Amino acid sequence: MLDNFLQILPEVIFDAAETLGGRCTGRFYALNAMENRVYDIEMEEGPHVVIKFYRPGRWNRATIQAEHDFLRALEENEIPVVCPLTDDRGQSIFEINQVMFTIFPKRSGRLEPELNPEQLTRLGRFMARLHNVGAAVKGAPRLRLDLQTYGREPLKFLIDENFIPLQLASRFETIVTQICDAITPRFEDVNYVLLHGDCHAGNILWNRDDPYFIDFDDMLYAPPVQDIWMLTGGDDEYGKEQREILLEAYEQIRTFDMTTLQLIEPLRALRMIHFSAWIARRWEDRAFKMGFPAFGTERYWQEQIEALALQLEKIRYQPTDLYR
Repeated sequence: MLDNFLQILPEVIFDAAETLGGRCTGRFYALNAMENRVYDIEMEEGPHVVIKFYRPGRWNRATIQAEHDFLRALEENEIPVVCPLTDDRGQSIFEINQVMFTIFPKRSGRLEPELNPEQLTRLGRFMARLHNVGAAVKGAPRLRLDLQTYGREPLKFLIDENFIPLQLASRFETIVTQICDAITPRFEDVNYVLLHGDCHAGNILWNRDDPYFIDFDDMLYAPPVQDIWMLTGGDDEYGKEQREILLEAYEQIRTFDMTTLQLIEPLRALRMIHFSAWIARRWEDRAFKMGFPAFGTERYWQEQIEALALQLEKIRYQPTDLYR
């Protein structure tokens, strides 16, 4: 099944794209994606379509369906997203060669790596509405971002599978454990909602002045600040100013718990830990070897240890006025 995913032939791509009718011209190109395989396909009649082949073993059908249901709920609430196309039975998940796939309409747009105040204001309001919808969705079969799923479980996998050089494994394990212990109290009694989860500027396209959110593959339950910090980035003055603009607009629609800003550095640290395990779990995929050639080397793990040590210092000595 994984072999079918790792080596998707053009004829398979075309057969999948024609599932809902129409014929491909034979022109297509791969989009920038590593977790899944995503292609832009030209059709003989009508607009292009985008087809996503889901990596086997990551999500099951119910998990993917939860993503599609959430997208439809967001669209019904006039939040700009791209919903998958469906057949005459309302089905949006299909399968070919034991690999699940979905077909999306292509939406044109541009990326904006640096957001201006007007764009941040618009996104703040949309994000608040997105979180309102997510807060009403209880019990969806999606991951929960916490110390276990993004901290201790990735650590155990990396250690058990011997991805870390023996001479550095103990240091890495110690620093990750110290981070998890230090941030445990901060996650007590924190409100969780279903949200985007990977809401950086690369997952927001702009058509003139209109944004829309794309790629909900990492959708999960997390504190609302997860989407806030992913969009506004660092802990410098620029990041602080962006958060202030975004949150001012956000609070016009939904109340934001300002005390959860103290979770930004813990969440950043958990993402770093999770990221290394994510690469390790995909290491049999040639695309990951090409994309992360330094992964697994002594230098890579030394840099990770140093970066996490810096995160631990930020967590322990975080100024109270850093974000507002």
